[in-house]
Amino acid sequence: MSRVEVPFQPDFRFRAAPPLSLYIHFPWCVQKCPYCDFNSHELKDALPQEDYVAALLRDLEQELPRIWGRRVGSIFLGGGTPSLFDPAQLERLLSGIRALLQLAPEAEITLEANPGTLAGPGEFNRFAEYRDTGINRVSLGVQSFDERMLQRLGRIHGSADAHAAIELLQCHDFDNFNLDLMHGLPGQSEAQALRDLAIAMDYQPPHLSWYQLTIEPNTAFHVKPPSLPDEDLVEAIQQRGGRLLQGHAYDHYEVSAWARPGRECRHNLNYWRFGDYLGIGAGAHDKITDVPQQRITRRWKQKHPARYLKTAGTPEAIGGERVLTRQDAAFEFMLNALRLNDGVETALFSERTGLPIRFIQPRLKDAVARGWLEADSARLRPTADGRRFLNDLVGLFLPDDHAA
Repeated sequence: MSRVEVPFQPDFRFRAAPPLSLYIHFPWCVQKCPYCDFNSHELKDALPQEDYVAALLRDLEQELPRIWGRRVGSIFLGGGTPSLFDPAQLERLLSGIRALLQLAPEAEITLEANPGTLAGPGEFNRFAEYRDTGINRVSLGVQSFDERMLQRLGRIHGSADAHAAIELLQCHDFDNFNLDLMHGLPGQSEAQALRDLAIAMDYQPPHLSWYQLTIEPNTAFHVKPPSLPDEDLVEAIQQRGGRLLQGHAYDHYEVSAWARPGRECRHNLNYWRFGDYLGIGAGAHDKITDVPQQRITRRWKQKHPARYLKTAGTPEAIGGERVLTRQDAAFEFMLNALRLNDGVETALFSERTGLPIRFIQPRLKDAVARGWLEADSARLRPTADGRRFLNDLVGLFLPDDHAA
């Protein structure tokens, strides 16, 4: 009997790789905030700036085969507190990246910054120096302009530092920046929350991240929870704050992101649209689509800075790796896309997951029937109720082995 060769049938069918971004993690802070569950470590000794930049470049070199020939559209320097690093070291890092990668001509390059590292004596020119490295966007972690709220959050900066840092940004013509604000803080009233928002808008930032404080596991606040405003008060803050932002021409384009037209964060939009991103640095995560192999892989690096510094550029620096199943890819796409208030084009699901839209059709019908989703051949968009019950909406797309 002759043997019939059955052609290989991949689980995915990608025609092209999605847009690519680069995330760089800086794991050190002056002190750990009690609400923070990111991979950040309180700085005990001298900051190993030169060694860490060298480690990042070794890390990037090791990862190049996964993204060879692809153009990078955005870079995000996050943390931790990247603004602890001297501009000269960031110049060295970005120059090394440009030598290894193809950057888009108008690549968005964002630096996360803490006002407590920027507004002191001798720091007047720091933003100009950052801009000279090629950084063209700054995300400033203000959190609040209220001195008492900042103390309760364990921030290292005061209200005056926040004002000074924003004024320095504007003085040096940084016209693309984000102010990071939180509400629902310990002991915060509605008037205090809205006052923070009003002060921020007085500076006319192109972008505002405005989100509720939540208590996360493995944080000091989780061990000893503070007294937070009740749900009704938080809802009132969000409703009034939203109207205030809309009245000042800010578009609520994502769950916690507001922007003037054309000033949306391109790097984060790539996440929410299920694009690819390479991650370098201690604890950095990534997601890479391999078109020839027809698979999506998530990889993460060693979390502890000392371990990362020792192993960067070697296989030992890889903390773990996971190849996504079809169910994983479908869920993760919807988890991200449904954060966008205007949703995404329906065709993007197949383009970014390599799966036909019929793969999730029964779940889409369920979401539509509940009044949480608008879904047709053109667009997938959460309704007002879908945005309100976003966790429940996303839960409909959980893989069966994760569903409750």
